[in-house]
Amino acid sequence: MDVEIIELGQDRLPAVTDLCRRALDLPEDAAEAPAIVDTLAARAAADRPVLTLGAVRGDELIGALVGSVARDPRLGHVDLLAVAPQERRRGVGRALLAEAERRLAGLGAVELLLAGNPPYYAWPGIDVRYTPAVCAALRLGYRQDRTAWNMTADLTEGSPALRTTEAAERRLAERGVTVRPAEPADLPGLAAFARATFGGAWDAELAGSLGRSGAGAHLAERDGELLGFAAYGSSRPGWFGPMGTAPAAEGSGIGGVLLRRCLRDQAADGHGTAQIGWVGPVPFYANAAGARIERVFFLYRKALTGQE
Repeated sequence: MDVEIIELGQDRLPAVTDLCRRALDLPEDAAEAPAIVDTLAARAAADRPVLTLGAVRGDELIGALVGSVARDPRLGHVDLLAVAPQERRRGVGRALLAEAERRLAGLGAVELLLAGNPPYYAWPGIDVRYTPAVCAALRLGYRQDRTAWNMTADLTEGSPALRTTEAAERRLAERGVTVRPAEPADLPGLAAFARATFGGAWDAELAGSLGRSGAGAHLAERDGELLGFAAYGSSRPGWFGPMGTAPAAEGSGIGGVLLRRCLRDQAADGHGTAQIGWVGPVPFYANAAGARIERVFFLYRKALTGQE
């Protein structure tokens, strides 16, 4: 195979975007190629090692892989693997993945996950409609250990996702709860609330949702105490999340209000649908916004013990 595996610099990101447009078989993924690559490139500013590999033949980029190390340094991730359509089944993807395994093991990873590495990720895992990718993962020794899904909310006029929240907001106000758009100055408090209440690492996603065109957040508070938040546009302009409600406020209706306020913003920005990424409580989104499960992902992992 007359192909060389190289490390790609920031100057090659436009070429990676162009490759993804051609290589991603699902139209919605191909259309979002620039946002996907920008999202993954943003991790370079975070405190995690990033791996960006390219397969080149001469000056032509025919394959690309983006990998990273998780907050737990024992776990490596492959966030994106794309091979030009005319180059498939020629060992390009296998060569990229083998090099990623070697390099991530060298950084201390003992397992490699074919799964998203929040807060900067393209998808939770491999969309089940990418049958060749599923087959390749199994052939290369990866095992499926989880399933994840995205939900879609219809944002066209008359949709349950856009129904008014005025009555619910009045009821909350009677109990001293204020609901309002979040501002950049709210970021430290929102990040602290998210860490203390839910753990995880939503700081970067919240930062990406505040103070940027096409993104935003809403919050609920009482006497200066945060009770919940919802954000959108951090991963991609048409994506919703993250959101969270304090355990003491669950069942109060705050979550549904915050969700639909965000979805109305996204509709006003011209989005006909909103993608709710890596969903946990399916019934909540189905009931509060009429959302439906639309994308299903398999997540894979493989032990790297013995790698050098």
